[in-house]
Amino acid sequence: MIRRAPVALLIAAWSATRALMLWLLALDGHPLLGGGGVSREVRELYHHWYGVLSHGGFPVGDPLWQYPPGAGPVLLSPGLLPGLAYVHAFVALVLAADVVITAALVRAGTAPTRSLRGAAYWIGGLPLLLHVPLARYDVQVTALAVLALLALPRSTRACGALVALGALVKVWPVLVLPGVPKGRAARTACLCAAATGTAALTALALALDRPLDFLRNQGGRGVQIESVGGALLSLASHAGWPGTVRYRYGAMEFTGPYASSVAHASLALTAGAFAMLLLWRARARRWTPATPYDAALCAVLLFTVTSRVISPQYMIWLLGLSAVCLSSRHTAQRPVTALVAAATALSAVIYPVCYDEVMAGTWPGTALLVARNALLLAAAALSYVHLWRTTRPAPSFPGQQQHPALTSPAGQ
Repeated sequence: MIRRAPVALLIAAWSATRALMLWLLALDGHPLLGGGGVSREVRELYHHWYGVLSHGGFPVGDPLWQYPPGAGPVLLSPGLLPGLAYVHAFVALVLAADVVITAALVRAGTAPTRSLRGAAYWIGGLPLLLHVPLARYDVQVTALAVLALLALPRSTRACGALVALGALVKVWPVLVLPGVPKGRAARTACLCAAATGTAALTALALALDRPLDFLRNQGGRGVQIESVGGALLSLASHAGWPGTVRYRYGAMEFTGPYASSVAHASLALTAGAFAMLLLWRARARRWTPATPYDAALCAVLLFTVTSRVISPQYMIWLLGLSAVCLSSRHTAQRPVTALVAAATALSAVIYPVCYDEVMAGTWPGTALLVARNALLLAAAALSYVHLWRTTRPAPSFPGQQQHPALTSPAGQ
């Protein structure tokens, strides 16, 4: 039976916070909110891509187009709402995806052994990014990942299909799969993901020309100023490093001596993060109902902190996965979700509020970057440690027999 009073409070909180976000979006031109830079991406860049996609092909030779082909339908979707300007239709669809996430978390949270903390976390966490989520399509991608995780206990096929659709829009939802219990569940989820991804990619290739052109723009990316490597280079600039900041591939990146080495080191660390996930999965023996959720959050955190780019919208992914973790009373990631919320709040100060300071590499801008990235690094380390500990076999004593459901994925 749905707990009506808490749900009513959540609905009221969602309405109030989203109204605040819309108000901030209307004030986007205010100097304290970045002078209009947040909504410019939708008004100019996304709208331009909409025009290109409407003519039957993906952007070709555009260094700013770095997205998998599934992004095409997302950017075309505002055209399905007649009578609205592109930016207004885009924001309406972001809010619709937000509603889907909130409803899914509320529904999950009202089930036995579950919690509404996840829904409350999402409702209160997203506005920490101010109006940025309304002007990016990461809420839609996060919705697919959230739905995939919440569908897993009922249908591994649905989980795999949703993961594939999310990965075609922005690759990171594929990181849901490492947490799927071993055995038949994992095989089914991976096969359904592969089948759905192949079918969807084929359909996109038939509908739009040059679906894989985005790949040529990924290899040349450098160190974005908000990444962990960017924070290190920002610190180095105060010690005499002669690098500069340039606009490249749709982001502000560091250029100069050793910048390419930092970018290559980030790629190596990403490979190392993947190896850590494989090691965890190989050693994991105990699966709780929250293990798939905890593993997904840990995986995305590891790949975020090792990435050459940490855009503010990346925090939307982490908020969504943190909310799913908190929807389960079995999660071991509660301290991690607190660190993610703190890092999210600092991210909004970095962009859009103090982005001029960050780009100029001033001490306040550098301090903000270091503090936010330190929180993310701590969250990633803590998440991995908790995931490792909760999935190792519990210590047994002579004559004591463990319950099979806690020692084998097949028991879930």
